[in-house]
Amino acid sequence: MAGRIPDHFIDDLLARVDIVDLIEAHLPLRKAGKDFQALCPFHGEKTPSFTISREKQFYHCFGCGVHGTAIGFLMNYRNLEFREAIEELAQMAGVEIPVEARSHNTPNTRDLFAVLEQARKHYEGQLRTAPERQRAVDYLKGRGITGEVAKRFRVGFAPDGWRHLFDAMTKAGVTDSQLERAGLAIRRDHGGHYDRFRDRIMFPIHDRRGRVIGFGGRILDQGEPKYLNSPETDVFHKGRELYGLHEALAGGQLTSLVVVEGYMDVIALSQFGMGNAVATLGTAVTSDHLDQLFRHVPEVTFCFDGDAAGKRAAWKALEISLSRMEGNRAVRFSFLPDGHDPDSAVREFGADGFMGAARTFGLSDYLLDSLKVEIDSSTSEGRTRLVARAAPYLRQIPDDTHRAVGARLLAEATRFDEDLIRRELGFTSGRPRARTSSGGLDRYTSRTLIEQTLALLLQRPHLSARIDAETAAFFREELHDSAMLLKVWEIASGGVASTAVLLERFRDTPEEPAVLELSALQLNISDDAFEAEINGAVGRLRERAQDQRIGRIRAIPFGEWSDEQKAIMRDYKRGA
Repeated sequence: MAGRIPDHFIDDLLARVDIVDLIEAHLPLRKAGKDFQALCPFHGEKTPSFTISREKQFYHCFGCGVHGTAIGFLMNYRNLEFREAIEELAQMAGVEIPVEARSHNTPNTRDLFAVLEQARKHYEGQLRTAPERQRAVDYLKGRGITGEVAKRFRVGFAPDGWRHLFDAMTKAGVTDSQLERAGLAIRRDHGGHYDRFRDRIMFPIHDRRGRVIGFGGRILDQGEPKYLNSPETDVFHKGRELYGLHEALAGGQLTSLVVVEGYMDVIALSQFGMGNAVATLGTAVTSDHLDQLFRHVPEVTFCFDGDAAGKRAAWKALEISLSRMEGNRAVRFSFLPDGHDPDSAVREFGADGFMGAARTFGLSDYLLDSLKVEIDSSTSEGRTRLVARAAPYLRQIPDDTHRAVGARLLAEATRFDEDLIRRELGFTSGRPRARTSSGGLDRYTSRTLIEQTLALLLQRPHLSARIDAETAAFFREELHDSAMLLKVWEIASGGVASTAVLLERFRDTPEEPAVLELSALQLNISDDAFEAEINGAVGRLRERAQDQRIGRIRAIPFGEWSDEQKAIMRDYKRGA
């Protein structure tokens, strides 16, 4: 299993890589004062609002709000995983990732990728050369699969026989242990191995980088199971992977992805020009699936059969989607006409008519539509029950805008006042007022004192020296909202080189969204005024902490004061 990449390595890596040079290799930049600007690659715009700071080693778009470090840029721009971005930056900087932290580059998994790729070539070759290949070819032709699309998805054939692949691979130098670890061979109880896949059409499963990580096999005639997937291995985890994602991404820039249930559905849709289809691997949709989908596109459509099984799968996908609805994300649910699956529907209605033939719902629409099946909303009691049933689901939506859509639809469905529904869903006030634009200074000065101090430290980590250990201990004791400030101070006090280094320490933590937002604030403070600003902020925090301490002591009966508390009060009165 891969080890954790040490913080000190990431710190050093970010110190070696200049974010301006990195982004300039992907986008044309222009100088704008101390910073650089470009057209944002993450949303369409005609006027540059994407700003890169060499001083902070940080980028921020004032149009769509995206921001981050060199690592975050590679992850978002190139759709890389965190570790993949680290590997690429390390290669650019000419440094080696510590051995204990390496992932897919270690011999433990590298040999599996080679074995699986060799197996893919074997299966693909058998579709052309095996004596019994005609049955497989006839099956594919019968399903309407052309040779061109079969080649695009590297479809192959596993002939019948207990050791067909095993004997061919071991003859080529692959060990029985490697075949077993790759999920291609099964060990017999009494010794020896036999092929996992026999007499099946073979669908290689690729990761996003195009490496074969497993297989799915479809039985040719009768037999169970109809579809057989590779088992879980060191490189294959079916709850995370999506069939067809690599092929969809290779087809060009995507704006949406359609999730279907089977290999043949993906292949048929691709053949008819819908190259944005992917499939789960015999499992229900998982949170890992959805996170991966949203890393590539803002819009996901789950396409299911209209039967009971399809509706159960849709409800599972809905439950997972609720907590991930934010920003410009959209989730839709499409149900095909009775008797159709995606394969048959696209052949009957074509790519242009495919979605039109289905009943499609937005996320909140589908939630309410599903709940109304169980509740008679024609009565006042039923409408009350509908609110009670829907509210716990809608409250899971973190984004106010998406949740507001749910509030409006629920108000329309129940004929209750929308403000009442909004309060039920956790809004602190009624309908939102129109937002007014304000400058960066207003955004900074309107923040709490803690947030202002955090923004100063995040954007100028060296200012951590303006808070000594005694002051930090005082804040920790008296200011209950200072935990994140003190965490930032503690890390910054370790001598981090830049805002980017500081931010990476918060990756995948609950504090990450807040520190990213505060790092992107326009402070409108001149360079020589930063020290005075932090001194003033720390001074005001000390005053607040002192007031909290005095109030806490005063709440204790005088006769119960400790000697220390009496001394504090004497000093306070002398100062007053």
